Amino acid sequence: MSWKTCGIVRLRAHHLLCILTFAGKGYSPAFVANMAGVVARIGAGEPIEVVAGPDDICAPLEGSGDSHCHEASVLRRDGEALRALSGVRPLILDRAAIAALREQFATGAIRGACAGCSWFDLCTEIASAGYGLASL
Repeated sequence: MSWKTCGIVRLRAHHLLCILTFAGKGYSPAFVANMAGVVARIGAGEPIEVVAGPDDICAPLEGSGDSHCHEASVLRRDGEALRALSGVRPLILDRAAIAALREQFATGAIRGACAGCSWFDLCTEIASAGYGLASL
């Protein structure tokens, strides 16, 4: 069974934060298209599984030479996100769960993993504007 059709979205912990502000920007057109597809699956109610290491969002980068999915900074980011999200691991991200996560994201309560991320300012802008530009 392929990673695109497994019926469960595999997300590394920091990507659970990333999807809250995803607005169609990313590392490459293939990455953006894939992330948009993953976000659409989640928005349609597909359950998620928090995984260690590369996930469904990383898939287009794996083996491309552009992958940073195994770098120490990314693994650190996952660890930080997992700690921040302990007890907040919904299997289905319905509107209420997304709203609760976004509230915590906007206040900084679950945002420690975002420190040093190249997308920090964009995500801050999207959260500060009430998530109107976000896809999910």
